[in-house]
Amino acid sequence: MPVGKEILKDIFKEREKNLYYRKYDFGLLLVIGGSDFYSGSPALSAMAAFNTGVDMVRIIAPKRAADIIASFSPNLAAYPLEGKWLEKKHLAVLLAMTESAKSVARGNVAVVIGGGTGRSKETQEVILKYLEEISIPVVIDADAIHAVGKKPEIVKGKPFLITPHSYEFFVLTKREVYKLPHKDKIKVVKEEAERLKTTILLKEKPDIISNGKEVVLNETGSPYMSVGGTGDVLAGICGALAARNIDPFIVAQAASYISGKAGEIAASKLKEGLVATEVIKAIPEVLH
Repeated sequence: MPVGKEILKDIFKEREKNLYYRKYDFGLLLVIGGSDFYSGSPALSAMAAFNTGVDMVRIIAPKRAADIIASFSPNLAAYPLEGKWLEKKHLAVLLAMTESAKSVARGNVAVVIGGGTGRSKETQEVILKYLEEISIPVVIDADAIHAVGKKPEIVKGKPFLITPHSYEFFVLTKREVYKLPHKDKIKVVKEEAERLKTTILLKEKPDIISNGKEVVLNETGSPYMSVGGTGDVLAGICGALAARNIDPFIVAQAASYISGKAGEIAASKLKEGLVATEVIKAIPEVLH
């Protein structure tokens, strides 16, 4: 069953003119990522989340990345961690900031983790420990998938969404799907989502989404979206929706549809000139 635009109707309803909405009614997203070399990934996720309607994003990143990100836009709030990458000493800060976010956002909170963190042994251990300690909605992307691949049982039963491409799916599950026929890919994704008791969004053509019980396909997207950063955009869209306390399976469907459609819009104008920031700009056109 393919995803259609109708999935957005229950999420993006017209806001009542006479009702006063408070900040965080539509979510607070924490983006944990970046390192001394990689600063773009958390920023792209944050900007995509804002364009998907989240009320606030807090980026937590090593100092150089956080300082660069904060300079991009006054909309971006970036908390600097001392050092060049995530270290064990940062775990207490990550957990404390997560608890603070839960409190201030009245439970309307989610996390995107993994973009640009790198795969050093210490960083991967910090990511695993953090995920073990929390139970709020989390979008696990990029380098965080490599961490979870070392201890996949930590995701079981939690409201997590994992967004791998085919190689990251292999890292996560130890099952190769790249060369399989499409129907076999669907079968494997469903089996692994069931085994891990989680939701998986395999970035494919079409995208394959499963919670272990059901499978949905998303046909939107463009061949020009092979450019770097589009996965970070998808993660940010997922995070914005997850912060509204929507079921991860619905989040994955809606986010993949939005990301793909926005990519189609950007590609229709730019083709080989498409970059991730242009996909972000197209998101509001998809929503309404």
